[in-house]
Amino acid sequence: MKRRHFIAAAIAAASLSGAYPALAETDQVRVGYIADFWGASATAVATEQGLWEKHGLDADTKVFTNGPLQIQALGTNSLDFGYIGPGALWLPASDKARVVAISSVGNSDRILAREGVTSLADLKGKKVAVPEGTSGDMLLGLALEAAGMSRDDLEIVTADPATVVSAFASGQVDGAAIWYPFVDVIRKANPGIVELAKNADFPQNQFPAAFVTNPATVTDRPELVGKFIAVMKEAGDWRHANPAETIKITADFLGVDAAVLEQEATMGTSFTAEDLAAKSKDGTINSWLDGMAAIYVKQGKLEKALPAADYYTADLFVK
Repeated sequence: MKRRHFIAAAIAAASLSGAYPALAETDQVRVGYIADFWGASATAVATEQGLWEKHGLDADTKVFTNGPLQIQALGTNSLDFGYIGPGALWLPASDKARVVAISSVGNSDRILAREGVTSLADLKGKKVAVPEGTSGDMLLGLALEAAGMSRDDLEIVTADPATVVSAFASGQVDGAAIWYPFVDVIRKANPGIVELAKNADFPQNQFPAAFVTNPATVTDRPELVGKFIAVMKEAGDWRHANPAETIKITADFLGVDAAVLEQEATMGTSFTAEDLAAKSKDGTINSWLDGMAAIYVKQGKLEKALPAADYYTADLFVK
């Protein structure tokens, strides 16, 4: 299967355990991922470790540049499951998808500017490149609010991540809202870049990434959802226990050098399936998702958000 690897495109532009029972009947499944460490690592581990087959799935994995495109693909029935970062969680909160598992909590998003810029105020009236509807977009909204500014103060240029990198490298834009590993790619071409904001500047929020599916899939095919969750549980446990090996597996899966992923891999928190089950039972994950939804309402993405209990299938995950 041919994959387009957007990390490699950006670089060019800038320069198991047996803990889970196997299921015998095999189902075809189309699974989306994003070509960075946190967006691809669980899928890469599941593929390398043979977990799809173990749990009764024949997986066709498909690369996407962001989460909203995957939810769009779910809606057109061209994808069965996808991976989204925190910036796309407004879509499940608006009833467009169901969260079936949490992948990680991240800190890889950054607002960047050219050398000499000291604050967001210095970017007033200037071009800032942003992949729309992503975690970078969300962080930009938080940073602007904290600075007493709005999007109208900037000239927003929407683009996919690889184009954001090339636009910054070629001097077409003055700032960017992007995430690792693209931050490293930009830094290599522009060593003097300034970091204006990051997720950790907003400690009142957790920034979860999640696996999602179409609401109809949960209703009509809960057994398929169960198989997918079982794969992600086991892949997540393996990733948590083997971080260095996971970087290599993910790099091989994406066709990039492992060094490209090493920094990004330190900018997220992984969990065991047991820990995520406990957090599903005690409401912790719902509080993370509700916190994200409150941001989207405040930023105007949503008029009103569903409560997380309506779109996170905690019961299926625990089972």
